[in-house]
Amino acid sequence: MESVQAIKQRFGIIGNNQKLNRAIEKAIQVAPTDISVLVTGESGVGKESIPKIIHQLSHRKHGKYIAVNCGAIPEGTIDSELFGHEKGAFTGATQTRSGYFEVADGGTIFLDEVGELPLTTQVRLLRVLENGEFLKVGSSQVQKTNVRIVAATNVNMFEAIKKEKFREDLYYRLSTVEIHLPPLRDRSEDIHLLFRKFASDFALKYKMPTIKLTDEATLELLKFRWSGNIRQLRNVAEQISVLEENRTITGQTIRGYLPNATSNLPAVISNTKSESDFSSEREILYKVLFDMKADLSDLKKLTAELMKHGNDKDVQKNNEGLIQKIYGNESDAEYDDTEDDLEILSIPEPSSTSLVDTSNMSALDKYHFAEEIQEEETLSLQDKELELIKKSLERHQGKRKLAAAELGISERTLYRKIKQYDL
Repeated sequence: MESVQAIKQRFGIIGNNQKLNRAIEKAIQVAPTDISVLVTGESGVGKESIPKIIHQLSHRKHGKYIAVNCGAIPEGTIDSELFGHEKGAFTGATQTRSGYFEVADGGTIFLDEVGELPLTTQVRLLRVLENGEFLKVGSSQVQKTNVRIVAATNVNMFEAIKKEKFREDLYYRLSTVEIHLPPLRDRSEDIHLLFRKFASDFALKYKMPTIKLTDEATLELLKFRWSGNIRQLRNVAEQISVLEENRTITGQTIRGYLPNATSNLPAVISNTKSESDFSSEREILYKVLFDMKADLSDLKKLTAELMKHGNDKDVQKNNEGLIQKIYGNESDAEYDDTEDDLEILSIPEPSSTSLVDTSNMSALDKYHFAEEIQEEETLSLQDKELELIKKSLERHQGKRKLAAAELGISERTLYRKIKQYDL
């Protein structure tokens, strides 16, 4: 078994990070077997190197190695690309075609960006993983293949499974062994090494002197977040190699090639919408109507309790939450002293000739007089309800279904109220 250092030299992998070395070790250990491997990591970390290592160190190294970018193939043709098709299977299928799984029989297939596969293709892939069987598009004949599948993705697979964009059973079949490659920002000791390697390669490619970094420029490289990882670092090195006449690169020079160099913090944007937000005036009107109807219903309930029990202290106890909801946090003293509050309650002050002494009564004791005036309040509520129903029917041109939906009641209830008010 080759050492990690030998493998890095053989496949051109630069870096001494422990996480990177561990990923290569796992690839070396799993290579002689035929189990499926899932390579995870952010875009641009070099995931394509792991499948090559696995293939070259396996007994399939003399077989074919095919890399397929699943995200680059249109959804309508990906089944044909992977599994082949029969002549006449669809428009444009002028001849029978072999798919990648048939061509790579005895070798290795690398499915890059496997998280982008359509759900229908995932079902076909699951069958290949389970028993090596597949069907060409437009064919009923089952074919066998003996391929090793190595997949890679930069998608959070658990989130994709939760959103039902990826099959859970397929994920566990693919990730028999999972190899994770760390992002470049977690490999700070490798950043300068990689940049020097890229600078040397581009100097040779473009036949010009190699660029050199000052200490300040090196610090700028280490501070940068590198959201595009190795791919982004390589692009920056190529730009500087081609565009800069002065081959000694300072910190100020390199800052000009780093996007958003003034801020290394990612922007956090919430796509969630609060339930209390409204996207149109119509929704606001509906909200006001529904709240008004709920308040009316609460007032009716409290009024009915007062009419039934009279001056019963249990009414306050049993409906404490309802009273709090309707009248807020006002204290009992405020109900005694404020005429406006008494008007809201629609409970008039007793006359001077009343036989009842009200001097020592609390606000709730005054509910004793509610029985005399609740009939007026009930009529007032009925008038409001009648007015709401009329306006709703007028707005919807007599369509009871729409009016009922606007008022938040069933169509049958609205019909009963129309008969009640003789509308």
